[in-house]
Amino acid sequence: MPTKDYDLIVLGGGKGGKTLASKYARANKSVALIERSAQMIGGTCINLACIPTKAFITAARTLLTCREASYFGIACDTATPDWPRIKGRVESLVSQMRQFNLDNFENTPNLDLIMGEGHFVDERSIRVGTDLYKAPYIVVNTGSRPALPDIPGLAEHALTSDTIQRIDSIPEHLIVLGAGYIALEFAQLFAILGSRVTIVNRGSQILTNEDPDAAHAITEALKACDIEIISDAKTMQITKTTGTAYQVDLQIKDRQQSLTGSHVLAALGRTPNTEAIAADKAKLELDPRGFIRVDEHLRAILNKNIFAIGDVNGGPQFTHISFDDHRIVLDQLNQPHTASRSAHERQVPSTLFIEPEYARVGLTEKQAKQKNIDYAIAHVPMSVVPRAKVANQTQGYMKALIDRKTKQIIGFTAFGIDAGNIMAVVQMAMAADLTYDRVRDFVFAHPTMPEGLIDLFTAVKLS
Repeated sequence: MPTKDYDLIVLGGGKGGKTLASKYARANKSVALIERSAQMIGGTCINLACIPTKAFITAARTLLTCREASYFGIACDTATPDWPRIKGRVESLVSQMRQFNLDNFENTPNLDLIMGEGHFVDERSIRVGTDLYKAPYIVVNTGSRPALPDIPGLAEHALTSDTIQRIDSIPEHLIVLGAGYIALEFAQLFAILGSRVTIVNRGSQILTNEDPDAAHAITEALKACDIEIISDAKTMQITKTTGTAYQVDLQIKDRQQSLTGSHVLAALGRTPNTEAIAADKAKLELDPRGFIRVDEHLRAILNKNIFAIGDVNGGPQFTHISFDDHRIVLDQLNQPHTASRSAHERQVPSTLFIEPEYARVGLTEKQAKQKNIDYAIAHVPMSVVPRAKVANQTQGYMKALIDRKTKQIIGFTAFGIDAGNIMAVVQMAMAADLTYDRVRDFVFAHPTMPEGLIDLFTAVKLS
């Protein structure tokens, strides 16, 4: 078996893995980057997740803008979606970004891109085909895929967030199983494009990790798009009826109900890609769901020379977290005894790309209570912000949690126009340990959306 030695092997080229591989190689270290498929060059974000989904959502937002244009005196409210052209643009964008990443890999000195399925042979070795690759350090970045729970008919008949992007036409009636970020983004996307949409939620609240007021506001926004939400519903089975229709049988508390739709989307979480890597050969400990257990520096619990980054380590499943993971590992590789960067209590911002946008960073009220923090709440509607009025997008609100003792911002939520960018401003203030009144007294440009933070923090009452 041919063998080649490297300073570092990266198994999987997602956001964190590819960035780490490129940086380490440019530091004059020999690096092998193993990628299982030419169609996944650059990782899940580029090929199946962030980039294509947000490109689809951008098309839907453009359609909404056309429909609302008459308010501004512009006549384009008869616009209709052309699904083949929308899909074609997305595919072209993904292809360009995949090629960009491939060019980057091929032009990075000391970096070898190895195509094929890799699996561990021992704690320092990975085999791809008949070739063996060895390194003192290995980083697992194999990502995750849509979960398909053991529900009769689900695997055979349901689409996933991957496959729904390849359908030939806009669904007549889309039944979405799940009520998390992926479910809600696809639900609203297709509702805007003209589908009848029904969301089947296992719990009583959508977005179970968010505060109830946020879940309620988002629910109302979805209902305004004529999206039906069925709560406390357990999916029992999916069957194909006559033609191209599918029946979804539900158990809703003490009653049964059946839905019939043209398409079914399963958005029921994600599962890690660890079953084919022979984790046991490398002494990697997996949790009950198959995620690799790691410490705060992302080292595998039972093998400190192997790291796991991105979705596969069971942490927050965001591309920006995978990117930050690579920083933690790079520090450990370069200065293992002095590096302080870790995954412990780092900020985890999130943005839900619906209309209007939802963004949050820091603690929810539930989390603040669990930590026994004495906090004050500031809350203002988006309608107080001049820029929102100019854009005729006054739906939503801003909310902040303030530690009464320190006056620091411990949590922030924005639901409305440009929410993600407003959140970034507050996140920077939180990272710099600025108190709420320092932000309140900033001079923000007028009229911009962050200007609304003045109103928000003026509303703080500590006593």
